[in-house]
Amino acid sequence: MKPSFLLLALGAALAGGAAWADPPKTLHVTESVEVKAPLDKVWETLKDFDGMAKWHPALASDELVSGHNGEIGATRKLTLKNNGPVVVERLLAYDDAHHSFRYRIVESPLPVAHYMATISVRASKDGMTRVTWSGNFKRKNTADNPPESENDEAAVKLIKGVYRGGLDNLKKMLEG
Repeated sequence: MKPSFLLLALGAALAGGAAWADPPKTLHVTESVEVKAPLDKVWETLKDFDGMAKWHPALASDELVSGHNGEIGATRKLTLKNNGPVVVERLLAYDDAHHSFRYRIVESPLPVAHYMATISVRASKDGMTRVTWSGNFKRKNTADNPPESENDEAAVKLIKGVYRGGLDNLKKMLEG
């Protein structure tokens, strides 16, 4: 009787192991670009919370649905090209003097959760301006072994691609 009790106890412990599994970890992506343009010109392009579609090639439109540019709590709706999905983001911090803002995703079909990002613009050497876009997030799929398209690597690759696409196009647009 004791061996069967031990087997049952072991089975219960192993079955409950999923509850002890680590939740998805916080992931981080930072991408930067050096733009041959004055800081003020670069900041003027980036600072409008509803102006992302002007410089990011993946967006069809960007509109404020509440609040105003530079106002904490303002909410924007980003629509991806080709009748794509919609991402809703909220402005968390805005610092015109230090050329940066921070925002978070409120609603999104993207495979990321708890996403928060900062865009900052700084003067660099030789008349260059450095734009840095950094974000923290977790993968949305909380399974221990999510499908390859929904794992940590896929989430990081997606966000890196979003950042690189935007920053590279911004550089091309402002230097062209």
